[in-house]
Amino acid sequence: MNAPVRVALLQMTSGIDPLVNAATIADAAARAAGEGAAMLFTPEMAGLIDRDRARATLHIVAEAANPVLAAAQEAAARHGIWVHLGSLAIRPDQPAEGGDARWANRAFVIDGAGQIAARYDKMHMFDVDLATGETWRESAAYRPGEAVVTVETPVGRLGLAICYDIRFPALFEALGQARCDCIAIPAAFTVPTGAAHWHLMQRARAVEASAFVISAAQTGRHEDGRDTYGHSLVVDPWGDVLLDMGGNAGLGLAEIDLGRLAAVRQQLPSLANKRPVPISRAP
Repeated sequence: MNAPVRVALLQMTSGIDPLVNAATIADAAARAAGEGAAMLFTPEMAGLIDRDRARATLHIVAEAANPVLAAAQEAAARHGIWVHLGSLAIRPDQPAEGGDARWANRAFVIDGAGQIAARYDKMHMFDVDLATGETWRESAAYRPGEAVVTVETPVGRLGLAICYDIRFPALFEALGQARCDCIAIPAAFTVPTGAAHWHLMQRARAVEASAFVISAAQTGRHEDGRDTYGHSLVVDPWGDVLLDMGGNAGLGLAEIDLGRLAAVRQQLPSLANKRPVPISRAP
């Protein structure tokens, strides 16, 4: 049986200056490595949160020019720690088919040598009108990804998702069928949706996929005026919460016991028991 793997989660209140956010991530990587963590997880939009699109545009650049990505790669190599950047706003090198020049909401997995091991573009865009009066149209600025992504890491096979993706079970069914050991769901959840659904859905996805869920989150009042829910979580495949960071920014630590996966999957082999569900059509 594998020994437990220590992971670190960085709960952030990211602001409008990418260089400040990059320094926070680099410092967290150093502290996480010092605490014996094999991998650091950061939230969605770790490098920049700014709903002023004109101001944000000045900082949204291609991968090769992104200072937050570069700082995370340098910190990973310096400290020999893997880093999961929950996501960054990335300007595509080239417009997509049809001239679509919208940005990508892109996650990165960086290995302990500072090399990019995987990329994932968020599939589901947060286009909602909440009862509180909050209105969000992520698809106005970001184009959705199209690929399911998994990668081998110190926590086994890691599946990648981002925030609003959590509401779409088909993605997690695909990650479960890929036999992911862990699934990362970095987020910048709003306060009303977080209070209502965050813990419920995180635990459900862990149980459905028979996998650990590791979800680093944004928290608190941001420079651009928005509020996020926090409560970065680690949930085991039985649905037990191993870490809940509450509402304060900072670094949290948890142990991932991959041996727990075999025990849960033996008791409840739901992935093996799955059968195709016929689609009924109305007459």
